[in-house]
Amino acid sequence: MMKDTRLLMGMPITIEICDSSATQKHLDMAFDYFQTVDEIFSTYRDSSEISRLNRGELRIEQCSEEVREILALSEQTRRETNGYFNIEHDGSLDPSGIVKGWAIFHAANLLREAGLHDYYVDAGGDIQVAGQKDDHLWRIGIRNPFNRYENVKVLSVTDVGVATSGTAIRGQHIYNPFQPNVQIVDILSLTVVGPNIYEADRFATAAFAMGRRGIRFIEDLPGFEGYMIDSDARATYTSGFERYVLSV
Repeated sequence: MMKDTRLLMGMPITIEICDSSATQKHLDMAFDYFQTVDEIFSTYRDSSEISRLNRGELRIEQCSEEVREILALSEQTRRETNGYFNIEHDGSLDPSGIVKGWAIFHAANLLREAGLHDYYVDAGGDIQVAGQKDDHLWRIGIRNPFNRYENVKVLSVTDVGVATSGTAIRGQHIYNPFQPNVQIVDILSLTVVGPNIYEADRFATAAFAMGRRGIRFIEDLPGFEGYMIDSDARATYTSGFERYVLSV
């Protein structure tokens, strides 16, 4: 088993591989990929493509294939969420809400393409899992936004993505594009389980921007389940969510 945590893209990233054939090279390959993504997309790096694009130093057609792909996926997500996912704010582009899940998905695919079967990739609490650990499915906790040291649910999952959007740790970093100056305070956390982390992450971000109505949006998405905690400490979850909850 190989496991490591490194600070990249402004957050802790943990990769755990349970295959007996795993080596340090496998971990380094995945972490190097996250480093490359950060160099391309970080809004905190003056030299990144996204920063240069925002300053007008690059045109979209001059950007890398990765940037053009993310911009196209962002527009697709904007349409699919009726505008609740929007990377444009105050005249600048910030694709962070889609890049993280996309990067986790591709990093996990690198491990799969290397012939690995049992692994876990966690970037800032958004997770892609495959296979098993210690002969059981991967166990992922959903944190209590009122007490980050407590899990309100533990999921038992494999070959899915699990993404949580919320304000408990990072504060008000998600906004409603239709009311950009109004803080989202009616819900604190919304977790989405989807077919992969790219899909789960982008829809979790959009659903959180919708406030209390977000869980209904997830309910209506085929292949997705969600768990929402509101400001009154009440949980609302989709009709198929409980099949992922660990029975003890």
